[in-house]
Amino acid sequence: MSIKIGMVSLGCPKNQVDAELMLNKLCKDNNYEIVNDENKADVIIVNTCGFIEDAKKESIETILEFVQLKEQGKIKAVIATGCLAERYRDEMVKEIPELDGVVGIGCNGQIAEIVNKAVNIGHIACYGKKTDLPMEGQRMLTTLAHTAYLKIADGCDNCCTYCAIPMIRGPFRSRKIEDIVNEANDLVSKGVKEIVLIAQDTTRYGLDIYNRLALPDLLTELCKINGIKWIRLLYCYPDFITDELLDVIASNDKICRYMDIPLQHCDRDVLKAMNRRGDKQWLSNLIKKIRDKIPGITLRTTLITGFPGETEQQFNELCDFVNEMKFEHLGCFAYSAEEDTIAAQMDNQIDEKIKQRRQEIIMEQQRDIALKHIKEYIGKTITVVAEYYDEDSFCWIGRSERDAPEIDGRVIFGSASPINTGDFVDVRIIDCIEYDLIGQHD
Repeated sequence: MSIKIGMVSLGCPKNQVDAELMLNKLCKDNNYEIVNDENKADVIIVNTCGFIEDAKKESIETILEFVQLKEQGKIKAVIATGCLAERYRDEMVKEIPELDGVVGIGCNGQIAEIVNKAVNIGHIACYGKKTDLPMEGQRMLTTLAHTAYLKIADGCDNCCTYCAIPMIRGPFRSRKIEDIVNEANDLVSKGVKEIVLIAQDTTRYGLDIYNRLALPDLLTELCKINGIKWIRLLYCYPDFITDELLDVIASNDKICRYMDIPLQHCDRDVLKAMNRRGDKQWLSNLIKKIRDKIPGITLRTTLITGFPGETEQQFNELCDFVNEMKFEHLGCFAYSAEEDTIAAQMDNQIDEKIKQRRQEIIMEQQRDIALKHIKEYIGKTITVVAEYYDEDSFCWIGRSERDAPEIDGRVIFGSASPINTGDFVDVRIIDCIEYDLIGQHD
């Protein structure tokens, strides 16, 4: 009888792709059956996130929830994989002895054998080189059928002082263009219409293997694939947003007029302390150039408040920057001091209440900015991908080109004619609410 396995994947889309690769390896093994219901599972794998404190807490709470089910005899084994397992190897084994397996990212490719040992022997700890993390292979997609993430690189060389990712994921390493294109073709053959390109630093793509910034080349090749409707870019660091890249985006209709650019701050001294480039003027010029070259583009960014030493004046400058740039989408996080990072050892750590209040102020500003942006769509007709039908509201839920999956807003619309999940349809916008658009498909 096959062992039934359930998996919970936490954190970012990059971690989700790792989970999909592991799920495929497990489902190809005759000893295992993948189930979506934890009540039917013999084994639960928690693919953890270890990026910031809140993510770590969620991962630990999720593990303990399944450990409790194991103690009640409802499941046989609990295994931890992912970033938290990689980062806190000894601590995981010591602090949660009920875990049957702790698996570092370098051993993801051996997940089928590890599950077998964990079930039959228990208390397996397996780690490999970070660079052994599989980036190629078939995946069991966990996204909606028409959308898929496509990882083009892993690891990071930026070494921002607040971030533990280089310690967890290792150095930046790109996949070859031909391998990425082959995977994209395979995804399209399975019904995928939207490809979301991801990496720790998408715009750095190719620098390590081609000695040049090769994202424009990759995008050009992906645009040749029949069946792709949208190609979306996440995690574009400002340092490598070149004129060539912007020209490629502007000249290809398949590439969404959407770019996620994690800026973190705008003050020169704060950015320098973060080991990041630029200042308010440099970033303002970059944003202006992007919008000039790609009219109508939607820009998303992320910011950090309360970084060590951030003064009231520097925070006020950040507030002014947000008001001036008027990003369509923006997420703001209070600084989280992560163990073994340079920033965690810095003097002038900011009080938690001050960090949180500054974060709230930024998000209050952004609510007004975002509302003004979406109101501009009222009366217009836009292309929307239909994600699912909500039986309770008798409406379709979809996304426009301006909205990334699971991150941004939605389009809620009625339809006078039959449509299917994954269809791209024209929707006339008649209203908006918070971050969502309301419309009608005729």
